[in-house]
Parts: sequence; structure tokens; C-alpha cells
Amino acid sequence: MSGTPPAPPPRRRAYVASAVFTLVTAVLLALVAPAAAATYVPISGAGSTWSQNALDQWRANVKQYGMTVNYNGTGSSDGRNQFRNGTVDYAVSEIPYGIKDSGVVDPPPSRKYAYMPIVAGGTSFMYNLKIGNQRVTNLRLSGPVIAKIFTGGITMWNDPAIKADNPGLAASLPARRVVPVVRSDGSGSTAQLTTWMSKQHRSLWDAYCGRAGRSTPCGATSNYPLVPGGGFVAQSGSNGVSGYVAQAGNIGTITYVEYSYAVYTTGFPVAKVLNAAGYYTEPTAKNVAVALLNARINKDSSSPDYLTQILDGVYNSTDRRNYPLSSYSYMVVPTSTEANFNAQKGKTLGAFAYYFLCQGQQHVDNLGYSPLPVNLVEAGLDQVRRIPGVDVENVNIKNCRNPTFSADGGNTLAKSAPYPPACDKQGASQCTTGTGGDKKPTVTPGGSTGTGGSATPGTNGGSGASGGTGTTGGTAGAGTTGGAGATGSATGGATGSGGTTASGAGSTGAATAGSGGAAATGGSTAGDGATGGTAAGAAAGTAIDPDTGQQVSALGTSGDAGAAGGGAGGDVFAVPVSTSGTIGSGARRALMVLAGVLLVGMTVGPPLLSRYLTARRTTS
Repeated sequence: MSGTPPAPPPRRRAYVASAVFTLVTAVLLALVAPAAAATYVPISGAGSTWSQNALDQWRANVKQYGMTVNYNGTGSSDGRNQFRNGTVDYAVSEIPYGIKDSGVVDPPPSRKYAYMPIVAGGTSFMYNLKIGNQRVTNLRLSGPVIAKIFTGGITMWNDPAIKADNPGLAASLPARRVVPVVRSDGSGSTAQLTTWMSKQHRSLWDAYCGRAGRSTPCGATSNYPLVPGGGFVAQSGSNGVSGYVAQAGNIGTITYVEYSYAVYTTGFPVAKVLNAAGYYTEPTAKNVAVALLNARINKDSSSPDYLTQILDGVYNSTDRRNYPLSSYSYMVVPTSTEANFNAQKGKTLGAFAYYFLCQGQQHVDNLGYSPLPVNLVEAGLDQVRRIPGVDVENVNIKNCRNPTFSADGGNTLAKSAPYPPACDKQGASQCTTGTGGDKKPTVTPGGSTGTGGSATPGTNGGSGASGGTGTTGGTAGAGTTGGAGATGSATGGATGSGGTTASGAGSTGAATAGSGGAAATGGSTAGDGATGGTAAGAAAGTAIDPDTGQQVSALGTSGDAGAAGGGAGGDVFAVPVSTSGTIGSGARRALMVLAGVLLVGMTVGPPLLSRYLTARRTTS
């Protein structure tokens, strides 16, 4: 029969369309299935407790992506040993291989490896001290005093050298024994402290090592030497030393530990440390960021110590904001497959590293750490590519929302760091404001010196900082003086009775009497800029500390002015970045969306097409 063949019936055409939809969707789902069901084999690591709070948070966060990342905080020395022996897939340490400890060199592993910076922070001096029944929260210590405490040279809390650091506490410091709490295990924290002492206070450190039976010069050590009968207490791990100090009955103790364990774990204060500029500072995220601008980094990519740090510039920086014992921690990662490390483990380790170098840095300041600056993040991302089996990603670091990043490559966190108040300057005054995890002001019999605000540099001027608060008839302390700019003002109340009016050191700040008692504080000048804002201090009420996010009671607050120099400001926290199950793969995500659309079309389309064709046949 001549002519065109008859068209297939409408129902058959609907079936054909349905089959085509099904086939296309099946192909697309097959393509994207690996993205939706990406699998990661578990990995394990060991080492630093200094970094453990950050690592534990990151490990918990990546569980949503199907990753199991195990970690055992056994101390930096043990972590390096386990990595060298091949019993863990990665290690974390504050110090690289090669340290000479008691005449014995810590040898590098035979397996191929690289260092990767993971997080920055400060080694703090957490303590438990009371005057009467009131906890001391504003202790200040100079470098020589710290060195003498941890070498047995200062044994009482009312020692004249401690009084000299603390004029506001001098009359009340108790005749109580100082009990240094040190690490009993091989520790990166110990290595950081002893490196500092060996370079800044060598004679004190060498003399102590000699009494402990060590050869001199002593240098840095991961294992703290103990002198028999010296009155020191040794505990294992950062949780061990901080937990011991935090016990209610252990008044008089002091330890060295990462700031996170004071702020995030125990809620205890830390000593402000005197820097080379003559100011006492604590290791807030911003102060650490400022300090590490002076760290010297090994930039020779062919060196086995590539990306390791030399901290002499940090110890001696004359920036007023500098915290002298700032540093960062490394992850030791394999760069070749070994008997116990294969490409599947490399895939997991690489994905985990991409996470903590980018999204993981966003909120480490809430844990008591400081985010890595952009140069170390970029260098770390290059190191990730060396891990065998990694799914290499081209990470746009602008999407990391790291609070240190800026368009010009400068460290935003360091640029915005506030300068310390005048009462933190070495001299006759002392801030009462608490530190670390306990921001309550210290109250001593007969009154205490005032709390000071801080001036922040800015293009449009910082706000006037809050001045001091008189207590129990005490004398209000001086408000701070910022850089050049317009004048801010501050007003504080005071609750004492029978006190006298005291004005602060601000340019035009006025003193206002509190209810029924002593007068308030002076104002302070604004930071560098054209227009200054104002900030009011109050004797009661609640504020949030911008460096830790902790609630602060009964303190005046200080804020940075906004663009016009007006309202109070604070830290700008990063916006979380959502990621897919495989942390990336934009093309696969697009295919998944397309497959979903086609699946809906396959389900709804055929019945609609069948009805349409049937209706058309009926009308024709």
C-alpha cells in the first residue's frame, strides 16, 4: 500500500514518551549517584591536646558529610611518634620533627610527609586564686615573673614581683603558696613555653634544668623537667592540667594551656602577659592575629620544614596589642601511600582538610582560637593536593568567609583589633575587668582600680570607651585614650558610698555620680578617624564580650563606632557556608537538579500527554 504509514495510536505514543523519560532519568541518576552516595573510609589521628577543642568541633561537623574522623589527644610527642611508626593516618603537633630533647633528637619518619597549618592560638596562664572569698580575675604577670614561677624562683602569691605587676591587688594578695601545674606527657604546649623561656629568660631556664639533672643549655623540651621536692604538680593532657587548676580546692595553682581551655572548657581566668610595648594583654583571637603578623614562616617549599614557624618576632613585637606567646598548630599528613595508608583514606583526609582550612576557620574564635591568615590557608590548600587519593578541588577562598580575609590580602582581624586600655599599661593603675572564661570584675577590700575600655582604629573613628567603675568607695580608674580623632564620652555609675568623685583620662569625659555613692569614670578619646562615637558604661546590666562571646555582668561596655561614628559595634561573625555531601562538585549538583526535574516530568508527563492526545483524537 502506498502513502505514509499510519501514526501510532495515542496510547502507544504516551508509552514511548514515558520510556524515553525513564531512560534519560536513569542515565542521569547513574551519573550523579556517586555524588549523592559518596563514601569515605574512616581515618584516625593522634597528637596535640592544644588543638583538640578545634579538632573535636570539626570532626563533629563533618559527620553530616559521611566522614568518620577519629582523633586521640595523647600529646604532640606521642602523635609524632605514632605517625612515624605508621599507627595513625595523620598527627597534630605544635612543633615539627627534629627537636632535641635532653640530648636526644626526635627523628623524622621514613615515610613521606608534609606540615599543614590548621589553627592559631595563644598559650595562656590559667590560674585559681582568691582574695578572701572573691576569685581574682584580673591577674597580670610579666615575663620574668612567669619564668620564675615555672622555674621555682617565685613560690608565694604575695611575692614583691607579683605585687609590682598588680598595683590594684598588691595590698590584698594572699600569703599562699604558688603551685605550678605542668604537663606530665610529651607536649607541644610544654615545647612552646620552654622555647619562649630558653630564648627570653635563658639563665633562669638553664639554672632550673641544671637542678633537674638536665644538661645545659637546656633549650626547648617537650617533657617538662621536675626538681624533686620543688612543689610542682604534673598532669597529663590539656584537660588534665586545666581540670586540676579548676578544682575548687586547688586555690593557688597556675598552669600553661591553650586559651580555649580557659574560655571554652573551664570558664576560668588567665593572666594578662606583659608585652614589649609595656602593655598586659590576653590571647584573644584578635591579639593573636596581630602577634602572628610578626611570625617568620619557612617559605621554602623544597624544605622538609616548609610552613613551620619561628616566633622570635612574636616574642619581641612592640605592637601594644601583641600577645607574646602566640603560635599555630600543624597537621602532619602523608604524601605517599604506605602499608596502612591508601588512596581511600587519602580521599577522606583530603576532604576533611578542605573543610577545616575553609569553613572550619569561621568560628574558631568562639572556641578560644584565632583563624589562620590568608597566606597560611592558601599554603595549606596547596599541601592538601599532595595527599594521595584526594579529590582535588579548586577552592575559591573568598567563599570561606574566614574573618581574617580581606580584598587587599591584609589580615582583617589584626587590622580591627582594639588597642588595650590605659589601665592595662604597666604602671600605677590596673583594670578590674576579668579575663579568659571569667569576665566578672575583681572586687577587693577597700575598692579597686577601674576598668578601661579600648580604642579601635577605624576610618570613621572609634567610639569612646567605657571608663572605670568604683566599688565600695574605691577610686574609679582611668578611661582609655585612643588615637587621633574626635572625642568620645563615657559615663559610668558606681555603687559605693562615701566615695569621692574621680575623673578619667579622656579628653572631655565627664564624671557622673552613681546612686547614693561614688562618682563614675572619665571618657576617652576616639580611635583614628574623623568622627567619634560614644559608649556608655553602667554599673549594672549585661554586655557581651566581643572577643569571646561570653556574657559580661556589671561592666561598662565599649563599642566601635559605625560608619558615621555613631552606634556601638562588635565582632562581625562569619556567615556559615552550606555545602553538598561531597563538599563541592557543582556540575554534579546541577545534574542532580536536572534529574529531579526529569523525574517529576516522567511521573506527571505521560498521563497528561495521554489525555491530550486522546482529547485531540476525539475532536478530530
